[in-house]
Amino acid sequence: MGTAPADTRELKIVRDPKVYLVGRQVVDDETIARFLADEDLTWQTDTEVGAEKLAEIAGRVCYMSYGKGRKTNAEFVGHIIEVGHGSVLEHGVWSFLFTGVSRSFTHELIRHRHFSYSQLSQRYVDESDSDYVEPDVIANDPALHAIWCESVNAARAGYDRLVAGLEAKFTDVPEKTLRRKMARQAARSVLPNATETKIFVTANGRALRHFIELRGSEHADVEIRKVAVAMLKILQQESPNIFGDYTLRPLADGT
Repeated sequence: MGTAPADTRELKIVRDPKVYLVGRQVVDDETIARFLADEDLTWQTDTEVGAEKLAEIAGRVCYMSYGKGRKTNAEFVGHIIEVGHGSVLEHGVWSFLFTGVSRSFTHELIRHRHFSYSQLSQRYVDESDSDYVEPDVIANDPALHAIWCESVNAARAGYDRLVAGLEAKFTDVPEKTLRRKMARQAARSVLPNATETKIFVTANGRALRHFIELRGSEHADVEIRKVAVAMLKILQQESPNIFGDYTLRPLADGT
């Protein structure tokens, strides 16, 4: 066998993730009013944030404490967080879309079992021209960057050759789409963890707080910490009563 031709394609490198908030909780105020009327109760809250409102409604159901005790939503939710009554935070959910993240990142992310996931499929999507996520500690060192680029280029060249060879091997499969899928699902085995992916995530308030506490820590993996911090900044704008108690501090490396 001859030497494979040099790969002249540009290596597309990503160094920072993108986090999009694409969905949030909606509350049916008319139905809540009907419940209150049926139970001969009166109650008002000062928040318009669906998840915060639902957390308060749920918490008050436990003790039928409508119209009693802590008056503001911030006071009520703050007490819930203080005493660890986190189950009522599970009624509020948010949906995020992450792009510019690596397969290494998603291997870590899916350990959070109370999140729901929908991820780009390497069986169906052609990875021959994918982006790759380079860690900052490698990108900032020219010698290490060169090694990383060499390794990624070798892997994607191998992927292309495997796809071509496997498609030829599966010529007896009449359906073109199935033939491509069979080739890609085998060839993807050589793709590195650095391969960029996209993942849709839905999670409730309690699970999000747990994620932020673990992954926003200085001890967390750098890439997942970037995502956790970006999520926290969004959520503190979205729902200050549930996420406003966290403080961001710069790390020793300035991040």
